[in-house]
Amino acid sequence: MRAALLQITSSDDPAENLDTVRGMMAEAVVKGAGFVLTPEVTNCLSTSRTHQNAVLCHEEDDPTLAALRDEAAKHGIWLLIGSLGVKTHDADGRFANRQFLIAPDGAVTARYDKIHMFDVEVTPEETYRESDGYRPGACAVVAETPFAKIGMTICYDVRFPHLHRALAKAGAQILTVPAAFSHVTGAAHWHALLQARAIETGCYVLAPAQTGTHKASRGAVRRTYGHSLVVAPWGEILADAGTDPGVVYVDLDMGKVAQARKRVPALTHDREFDEP
Repeated sequence: MRAALLQITSSDDPAENLDTVRGMMAEAVVKGAGFVLTPEVTNCLSTSRTHQNAVLCHEEDDPTLAALRDEAAKHGIWLLIGSLGVKTHDADGRFANRQFLIAPDGAVTARYDKIHMFDVEVTPEETYRESDGYRPGACAVVAETPFAKIGMTICYDVRFPHLHRALAKAGAQILTVPAAFSHVTGAAHWHALLQARAIETGCYVLAPAQTGTHKASRGAVRRTYGHSLVVAPWGEILADAGTDPGVVYVDLDMGKVAQARKRVPALTHDREFDEP
């Protein structure tokens, strides 16, 4: 299976972002991809809750989701939408940061809501309170496809190794980590974290990322790190997209997963211990 990771610079305009993704999907299909992955918040990257309320939709009404389902069916490919910001019916009005796996017939076969919220002060000038606008998910998800079992995670989840270990022990051979990673923390930690998750689990790690400076009609401008990454089950970096928008490709071989886990069967070596 050839996978294609789309690296984009989403704005806060969902229609504009959809046009970008459609074009890159078509390019990926021409180059033989049967599995296409987009980054976190593919539909809208915004720091303004007012703007998000104006442009985001409930899942059942979301035009980006409907259009990308149609695109997957038109091309006959598997599509992982890294995430969409979608409205929920929660009383507090918070959104969900939701990942979708779309089958070649356009059906939604799996959903995952980001569990870990990015509530941090990276620097005095760069502070995030994701939980103010998004409510955390509560369920880990492993999705079945004909070519692999996929463990679904998003961005800040990468800092929680127990989640990825649980996914691998539940059968995942690929871990998806679509992201809109801070350019500050990305430069310090992105590559190391993704390689660690691959090595610990013996999984492929596929991490399509947002990149660059994101324009907004209102609210603060945001910068993301880029470097969409593919890491092999043994920890080698197979592809790195750098910082420009574009598409990177990898030919997946699930035999590499079995080989890595045979060499170091750490997933079978858990032991109980007393907490300190």
